[in-house]
Amino acid sequence: MDSAHSALNRRDYLTWMGAAGLGMQAFPSLAQSKWPSKPIRWIVPFAPGGTSSIVARNIATELTKQLGVPFVIDNKGGGGGVPAMLEALRAPADGYTIVMSHIGLMAVNPMIYPDSGYDVNKDFVPVTLLSRVPSLFVVHKDVPVTDLKSLVAYVKARPGQLNYASAGNASAGHLAMEALKLATGMFITHIPYRGTGPALNDVLAGRIQMFSAGTPALLTHIQSGALRCIAVGTTKRISVLPDVPTVAESGYKGFETVQWYGITARAGTPVEIINRLQQECAKAMKSPDVIARYAAESAEAGGGPPSEYGAFIASEQERWKVVVEKGNIKPG
Repeated sequence: MDSAHSALNRRDYLTWMGAAGLGMQAFPSLAQSKWPSKPIRWIVPFAPGGTSSIVARNIATELTKQLGVPFVIDNKGGGGGVPAMLEALRAPADGYTIVMSHIGLMAVNPMIYPDSGYDVNKDFVPVTLLSRVPSLFVVHKDVPVTDLKSLVAYVKARPGQLNYASAGNASAGHLAMEALKLATGMFITHIPYRGTGPALNDVLAGRIQMFSAGTPALLTHIQSGALRCIAVGTTKRISVLPDVPTVAESGYKGFETVQWYGITARAGTPVEIINRLQQECAKAMKSPDVIARYAAESAEAGGGPPSEYGAFIASEQERWKVVVEKGNIKPG
């Protein structure tokens, strides 16, 4: 059948449906089976160059192959991720706009931005956890310390004289550094940026002395010698940096902080679409490229059901409440 004939048949069919008082809403399963039929916008609430963008690009590449429509990464940095979430909230709840959610957006912002204009637990729904990424603590190569013990001594001899960069207030790196400051008693000044990329540029240039981010953003700079990793936030050493001790084994028992990233959608998005997207993400986790990338960065794959991600978010909200309160973390 030629395309003109095919189009005519479809037009006649839709005309009949309308005349009969029927539409796609009369056949919800048929409507949902058509998803996705156009590009999907994936909002990442940070500037390009950070772990969130790297994770999103890796998974987006696989989802694009699997579903046959582009997953378009849209970086929206600034404001602790609040503007990005508000933008997602204004989009239709049709599965064509999703958000890269993470520790700051889901676990910390509800406490430090109580008047943000949305409720992460009511206005958004979890889709799936994508990955858990080790938090690394690094210093510029010219800072004369080799491990966490010598850093603590160096900082305590110079209280307030050293600065650390972050991707912004309530970013994963900001929270990791505040947790480390609470554990060690160090006084280091926080300098927030509008994303990991801009922050990392100033750390590499030596204008900022310390930084915390995930393996995807930092590993190449550690391997080149531009940055020195003095500790990892995981409970066990990681395979890609086997000689770097954990914070816990450096004298701060029970310390743990990792970065995590997932997908969140607007509340009201059809459950069939949420489940389909989760299933496609789980499939993407099994692709050779994603497996290899995660292994190279000592990242743990996610892919579980929405209920599992939702329970994880709830536990993280409870855990980080203590850090926010004790660290007196404020917006801006």
